[in-house]
Amino acid sequence: MPYPLGYAAKMHQNNLIYNELAYNREILAAKFDKCYQSLTDEHASIFNKIMHVVATQSGGVYFLYGYGGTGKTFVWKTLSSAIRSTGGIVLTIASSGIASILLPGGRTTHSKFAILVPATKNSTCNIHQGSDLAELLHITKLIIWDEAPMCHRYSIEALDKSLQDIMHNNNPFGGKVIVFCGDFRQILPVVPRGNRSDIVYATLNSSYIWNHCQILKLTKNMRLQSNPTDHSNLDELKQFSEWLLDIGDGKLAEPNDGYGEITIPYEFLIKDFQDPIQTIVEATYPNLLHNYSNGDFLQKRVVLASTKDVVDKINDYVLSLIPGEEKEYCSAGSVDKSDELLSPSFGVLTAEFLNSLKTSGIPNHKLIIKVDTPIILLRNLDQADGLCNRTRLIVTRLGSSHRTYIPRMNLSPSDSPWPFKLIRRQFPFMVSFAMTINKWTILYVALSRVQSKKGLHILIHDNQGTPKNTTINVVYKEVFSNL
Repeated sequence: MPYPLGYAAKMHQNNLIYNELAYNREILAAKFDKCYQSLTDEHASIFNKIMHVVATQSGGVYFLYGYGGTGKTFVWKTLSSAIRSTGGIVLTIASSGIASILLPGGRTTHSKFAILVPATKNSTCNIHQGSDLAELLHITKLIIWDEAPMCHRYSIEALDKSLQDIMHNNNPFGGKVIVFCGDFRQILPVVPRGNRSDIVYATLNSSYIWNHCQILKLTKNMRLQSNPTDHSNLDELKQFSEWLLDIGDGKLAEPNDGYGEITIPYEFLIKDFQDPIQTIVEATYPNLLHNYSNGDFLQKRVVLASTKDVVDKINDYVLSLIPGEEKEYCSAGSVDKSDELLSPSFGVLTAEFLNSLKTSGIPNHKLIIKVDTPIILLRNLDQADGLCNRTRLIVTRLGSSHRTYIPRMNLSPSDSPWPFKLIRRQFPFMVSFAMTINKWTILYVALSRVQSKKGLHILIHDNQGTPKNTTINVVYKEVFSNL
């Protein structure tokens, strides 16, 4: 009996797909073997515990807690390669785009699970029974959610309710195995105009989900163990790491009931200056005129400031120093039509007024840039290519708007500080010689960005510009109470 027309071509295509899958599994198996050999006893204990529940598919909710440098991402890579090398499905997600690209096959939580922004108490994910995503969740062996503490509890609870519905299972997350991860010393959920109790209430460990979480902890700094023969550097790194943890835990200048004034060690301070902006730029970007076009030089340096106004002043100052022709890109602003219907007075707001508005999450009306300027994206554009919110890039060519690779798009703040919703059509980036850092736990987050003591320079002054050696440390200790 002859084979149907096209049968041989179809079989050949299927064989190619099978061979490609087999090849990928071989690569993943080799990657797993390499990772597994490097696991510490602490890592191996956590790995074996999670792999056991994955193998039995008995369900379970875990939280892997560890500060920076303890190897949380390394555990995820080992788990992912172990399960995927045998054909299993692992979903690796993160609360931010920039964190998701560090995960193997990572995606943002809101895009992967179609979670509404902002989520409310009654929110569920926009996943329909029988959809491709629902079918994928049915066969998923493990869900890994990185940077969970910075996500509002309502988003996490939305996934719990949706998985229970999709899986027809009333156990937490529909009986799936899910591992959260993060550090509660870092940025907590952002609650616009929220007070201390609002922010603490929004955290994961204030949710009913936390009652089902088994806490796993990583306590050993892998960086301290990477070169055990260099005792001088190890001692210095250990002291620096412990100082950062004390800041994050609010142990300096106790009692610290949310706000504590701490003294910054002399070695980190920039002490004598006339112009604070000029001084911090010179400390961060030494020999700028000789290095402004050096990508590696720019990649390793940035000024962190607490307000957008300060960031704009620093960026404008650095741009004025570097040579080259500047180009100005202006936005087109409008008020959301629904707001105009609710209040006709919003419809008569002038373009000059809308152009003057500034807030976090959207670029300014005017973007002034030059070739070799570092910029930072403000939206997730192409996650597969690493183009996520907070990704830093370097401008290599300036052209007309229709010739650029990053398009102008309609942008609005996620939570408007004004009584109307501003729509600003602009390129989704801003200059990034300096950038803002979240004000809550700002000190720990900002200081922990550096890899060593040598890379840290701190400039503090009062409203009159007088140098200071103290600053406020914001730590809400109640988020540590049930860890």
